[in-house]
Amino acid sequence: MIVLWMKNFTRFFPLIIFILFTGVASMSFNPVDKGSETENSFVAKGLLNFKNNLEVLKTDVYQFKDDKISAEQLQNSLRNARNSYKEIEFFVAYHYPEFSKTHLNAAPLFRIEAAGTSAYTLPPEGLQVLDELIFSEEISEQKDKIIEITDFLYNNYNNFYLSSLKNGLSKGNNKTLPLRIELIRIYTLGLTGFDTPGSLNISEEATFALKGMKNYINDDLYFKNYNTQKANNIIDESISYLSKNNDFETLDRIVFYKKYIQPLYKELGYWDGNTDDLKEFSGWNVANKNFFDSDFLDPYFYTILKESEDNDDLKALGKQIFYDQNLSDNGKMSCASCHLPENAFTDLKTKSLSNVEGKTVLRNSPSLYNAVFAKRFFYDMRAFYLEQQAEHVIYNNDEFNTSYESIIKKMKTKPEYKSAFRKAFKKGGIDKQNFSKALSSYVASLYSFDSDFDQFMRNEKEISEDAKKGFNLFMGKANCATCHFAPHFSGLVPPFFNENESEVLGVTKKPIKNLPLEIDSDQGRIKSNVKKENSWIYENSFKTMTVRNIALTKPYFHNGAFNTLEEALNFYNEGGAEGLGLKINNQTLPADQLNLSDSEIKQIIAFLNSLTDISKTKNK
Repeated sequence: MIVLWMKNFTRFFPLIIFILFTGVASMSFNPVDKGSETENSFVAKGLLNFKNNLEVLKTDVYQFKDDKISAEQLQNSLRNARNSYKEIEFFVAYHYPEFSKTHLNAAPLFRIEAAGTSAYTLPPEGLQVLDELIFSEEISEQKDKIIEITDFLYNNYNNFYLSSLKNGLSKGNNKTLPLRIELIRIYTLGLTGFDTPGSLNISEEATFALKGMKNYINDDLYFKNYNTQKANNIIDESISYLSKNNDFETLDRIVFYKKYIQPLYKELGYWDGNTDDLKEFSGWNVANKNFFDSDFLDPYFYTILKESEDNDDLKALGKQIFYDQNLSDNGKMSCASCHLPENAFTDLKTKSLSNVEGKTVLRNSPSLYNAVFAKRFFYDMRAFYLEQQAEHVIYNNDEFNTSYESIIKKMKTKPEYKSAFRKAFKKGGIDKQNFSKALSSYVASLYSFDSDFDQFMRNEKEISEDAKKGFNLFMGKANCATCHFAPHFSGLVPPFFNENESEVLGVTKKPIKNLPLEIDSDQGRIKSNVKKENSWIYENSFKTMTVRNIALTKPYFHNGAFNTLEEALNFYNEGGAEGLGLKINNQTLPADQLNLSDSEIKQIIAFLNSLTDISKTKNK
């Protein structure tokens, strides 16, 4: 990834310089909630401390270029800067999420940025990129790039800091939400190594994040209204645990969640006020008390359908539509043709059958369980909301091959549909909008968060030791959770859960034991109809699907070429296409081998099997 980053950086250097020096000073940070009051003294001191550490880092990268300090000294300087950011991350990343995500701590991946009617492909910047570069074996060859990224980071943050002094900082209506969001961030991004791709300095950074939260609680008059002793005790115990368990591979993320993260998350939840600053911005449900409860995410954030409109009659109508073959052009295909409930709403085929005998559609059929929890749909992410996904199927020549007009016309001739629509919509008839709402209601009801593993994390039952070890591997050494984010275990990005990631893996046409190896010809996201995403970074890029119910949804990947979980994990274990020696552009999966043993692969599969839950199928 670093070599590719070097190769492409100069292509965009003039554009970046232009953006930095003409746009940043007057940048609108788009906070969740604007206000003129400054925060407590801890935040003010923390913002200054981070600025000072960035100044030291900026000096040190030039010192390192001139061979005046060692790589270890530069790494220590970066660590100090990152730790000082972590102390105030709960505040900055909550109130200024886009600024933080894009300029301060972006993932080390190229990105698309819209500008008017155009879109630009830009390289990554910020602390994560520096972590990968400065802790890489090629650090000596990266000196100029390290300087450029550090300068960008310092200039961006300095402008932000000066603006905060002049205009004040944003101040949300509910002070505990940033703290609870930070706990989600620590567990899903911090402890997995996502945030520290080079150093894997997870325990120390989590410690500083928790210290920052504690100082904020104890320094702000708002929290004087609450008994903060329990929260302070949990934070202290958490920090003590991390100090004794600071190895990336051996940290028990189950123990840390159950004893520290979840109790603190729940305790802070009791402090929440009535105002939800995130309602229009995040899919996270503020009222939730456990990551592994079914109410962790709000399905109505992801649909046009509103919660006030949904009801059992609407869901029943949606189910009727879902199984009705007569709605397709040839009267032989329904939604259930490719999404069978007994198979976790998949069809177990390499690629789903089309409406033409002997022909298939382009890709494998993904599960509909938990499919609602996404901001983009299909493997190539061409649909932006659930209702639009159905539209693509309806008009697809290889699938329903029809139109809304034709479907509505058919429905209006059926007394059973007239009755069902009247029941679901007291003042609405059979039309496109109500059809979409009904189908969305049914699909949104297909959630699955009562697996053995969910119950185990809620202290309701036990699971095998292999499954426990498998989860820790999944969240750690195996790097699975850096793409399949907990607790949904998909590419729905925490902590706000308002965007989906796609990845370039270089999936092969056949399992890797079948020689010769060849990358699948499907180019994925670059061939979608989303014009602004017609960029080289999305060639061979596919949406990261959930691994919940994966034991029931074989074969795997977009092309259905892998028949077993062992085959899929062996592909990852080798480092994807690049790790296998195949040439692919912009692979986002690290090419390094994971060095997972056969027993470790079996343990990961034991964990994946524990994510099975189709208990609601009989009711669907």
